[in-house]
Amino acid sequence: MQRSVRFVVLNAALALAYALPAAAQSTPIITDLAADVADAEKKFMALANAIPAEKWDWRPGTGVRSVGEVFKHVAADNYLIPAGLGYAADAATGIKGDDYKTAVAYEARKMDKAQTGAELEKSFAHLKKSMQATPAAKLGDPVKLFGMPFTMQRAWILGTTHLHEHLGQLIAYARTNNVKPPWSQ
Repeated sequence: MQRSVRFVVLNAALALAYALPAAAQSTPIITDLAADVADAEKKFMALANAIPAEKWDWRPGTGVRSVGEVFKHVAADNYLIPAGLGYAADAATGIKGDDYKTAVAYEARKMDKAQTGAELEKSFAHLKKSMQATPAAKLGDPVKLFGMPFTMQRAWILGTTHLHEHLGQLIAYARTNNVKPPWSQ
């Protein structure tokens, strides 16, 4: 009897999996990347909340992005990379996937700490939704991003590693300004 119950459960699970549209079925790499992005998002948001507003204009040197500019850059690329892969950014951002200047214009917008935090949060939602909407059959497709050839999979990996580059930058900025990252308290 126990064996027949497992058989029925297995068949039901398989039927459900085949009934889902292809875009709703995550691939192992997308599942892993999306989990990593979600973890990075928590850290970005924690840092955004922990760094005082009066430190958002701090920069380590001339010509280097300030704290607030790094957060806006991350938000911009969270929109730009998916847009470049066919997942349009919210029209309110003005970001077009085939025009890097639109991301630069977005980053130049005047935003205070609260506005930047809200935009950062929305951008992460867009990034994760776009990643998870990518069907497995498209991961090997050739795409152009920043004028360079990629596969769709490699572009998503780039989007994820980009986050870690700037997370490390913001951790250094925070510690330089005597702000301990909340997750390392």
